[in-house]
Amino acid sequence: MDRQYVAPEAPSLGGAGLRHGHRGRLRIPEDLPTRLGYDAVGMPADIGRRVMKCLPRIGCVFADDQRWWWIVPSGSHIDVTWPAFTSYAVGAHMADLGGGCTARFRHPRLIHHPQGDSPYTPPIPLYFMTCHIAGIRPLWSPGDTAGPPPMA
Repeated sequence: MDRQYVAPEAPSLGGAGLRHGHRGRLRIPEDLPTRLGYDAVGMPADIGRRVMKCLPRIGCVFADDQRWWWIVPSGSHIDVTWPAFTSYAVGAHMADLGGGCTARFRHPRLIHHPQGDSPYTPPIPLYFMTCHIAGIRPLWSPGDTAGPPPMA
């Protein structure tokens, strides 16, 4: 398991993150190829910490004091209903994180660099673990209100 973890208070690894005070894109470290493009799934920090402990394979993870952002291949939101408490950033483009925030730090910083050569967390295990930890039923598509069949 690749569990390089640095607490969110720590300085960023390799300077990866966002530029301060304007709209930007999470920057993947240069040594990790992004052939599939990349998006980001954001979730509250407390859930992010729990997910980190449970997944066997983890790609790049960014965090600020409130949200953790998991790098997934582009299109990982298609036909999947991510839980309401998550945010999905197509192209890992983040909104303006500047004005008015009084948090310790408000710009996502790289807190996990995978040991392998892939920046991605597999989206399906991430999705199921996020739903499991939150105690909600996974939904396969926006029109699927029943979700998967109950477990026996």
